[in-house]
Amino acid sequence: MTSPPSTPAAPRATPPPSTPPVPLAELLARTDLGLRQIAGPREGVAIHWVHTSEMADPVPYLLGGEMLLTAGMHLAEVTGGAPALESYLDGYAARTVAAGAAALGFGIAPVHDTVPAALVAACDRHGLPLVEVPAGTPFTAVESAVWQAVTEARHRELTRLSEAQRALAAAAARPDPAAAVLRALARHVRGWTALLAADGTEHGSSGPRPVDAVRAAAGRLAQVVGGDGGGAGTRDGAGGPSSATDALPGAQLSAYALTGRGPGRQALALVVAADPHDPPAHTIAGVAAVLLSLITGPAGDRGPAATGHAAALVRLLVGARPAEVAPLLGAPVWTVVHAERRRETAGSAASLATALGTALDTPLIAPTLTAEGTTAGVGTSSAGVGTPSAGAGASTIGAGASLPAPVLRALVPGDLEITAQPGWTLGVSAPVPVEELPAADRHAATALRRALAQRAPLVRHRAPGPHGIASLVAADDARQHARALLAPLADSPPLLDTLHNWLSLHGSWDRTATSLGIHRNTVRQRISRIATLLDTDLDDADVRMELWFALRSLDRDATARR
Repeated sequence: MTSPPSTPAAPRATPPPSTPPVPLAELLARTDLGLRQIAGPREGVAIHWVHTSEMADPVPYLLGGEMLLTAGMHLAEVTGGAPALESYLDGYAARTVAAGAAALGFGIAPVHDTVPAALVAACDRHGLPLVEVPAGTPFTAVESAVWQAVTEARHRELTRLSEAQRALAAAAARPDPAAAVLRALARHVRGWTALLAADGTEHGSSGPRPVDAVRAAAGRLAQVVGGDGGGAGTRDGAGGPSSATDALPGAQLSAYALTGRGPGRQALALVVAADPHDPPAHTIAGVAAVLLSLITGPAGDRGPAATGHAAALVRLLVGARPAEVAPLLGAPVWTVVHAERRRETAGSAASLATALGTALDTPLIAPTLTAEGTTAGVGTSSAGVGTPSAGAGASTIGAGASLPAPVLRALVPGDLEITAQPGWTLGVSAPVPVEELPAADRHAATALRRALAQRAPLVRHRAPGPHGIASLVAADDARQHARALLAPLADSPPLLDTLHNWLSLHGSWDRTATSLGIHRNTVRQRISRIATLLDTDLDDADVRMELWFALRSLDRDATARR
């Protein structure tokens, strides 16, 4: 089931994006922008990004959640007087709402002195927030304000995830750890948490008791992930989905199968009821599911290697650096693998783990680091939770927070050969020592994006050789040059990411769009914006080479600081 839309007035044609939203009210409150809402609903309007278009029908280029900006140039093409204009604007507003746009911004000057009254009426009719953009405010200023607010919201989100991660790990080390983890989880997701058997029996809970309808739905979800029913979730083999969700009025339910067992060897599930407008709650719950799998798993079922991996997990979650847990991991060199299951395959994560030589019953979490180098949060692999042991070796090291398309992330001993696997797309890092695992995790993620964009079954990250062109320039000089060259993009991470992907994929619009998960026309708009900000010709091979060198210098600098 899907979550209710974040903007009640505009039914979305596509799911909301994963980026933190920016309340429209926050933009309206900025005096430097001078924006003024003149039509449409005012409560609960959330902006995810900005798109500018002067097309009569911008719908094919909208992804949902945008503030669509226009100066009304397309209105000049309408003939037939006021009735024709009213009809045209009514259709324009209706199509914009149907495409999932969150709001419409209309720029005053140079085309129109005021917002057409017919547009105001149309937006009121269709429930589309309409914002007047004054003549002194360029559209780029609005776009910059949104990106700045998104970045700040993302930072707050990562800080929250980091705090929750540490609290959950600390709870796992207390007496009666399962109950302590449930209490910590309920506090950080601001909801209800419970351990349920497949028959609905409760083996511990915390947080405000939900209404009967939510409690009944929680029992059904526990049955689904327990293997006794079907449902919408992330299927991980014949035993049933390892996670499932349900949306109820005022609550988003998520259930996660645990590898541990309850009394009488009953299968257990972690069920969480949280605010439907709180995406980080799912990521936090995933961390708790990993810990509860370790806590409830019988110690006798795990060998010494798995026990060491479990200890490494807790130490990493508490804040230890990878080098500090190296003795617990055993092997001196490790490879990070990111894998995404193809739609046409029914292959389970367990079968992939067997092929890779890694076990999934002791998930190992790798911290996600911020640009400042601090632990910022972690995701959990829904493919790795609730899966029986599949072999010897290392374990999953995390995943994304999206239930519909989970990414399995695994640690594999560096001496094992990794080959393409039927039904899976793989991104593989170079073998690295334990202290370089965070960088290897990023490299594997990049390799997976390239593999998906190229429709290749496997792409490996290749570290530059010691005698490459980078060795001819002092690291400090290269870093200073890169920062100066890319300074106009420093406050726009999406533009830097787009440029990095576009150059790495040889300027392919389609493959870059696939890699970033955006429309190809959005890629074109961003690249055009980048060329303007850098005041350069991106069709020039020399320019591309210099920019790529600069981006790689920043990559190496970020890796070194971590």
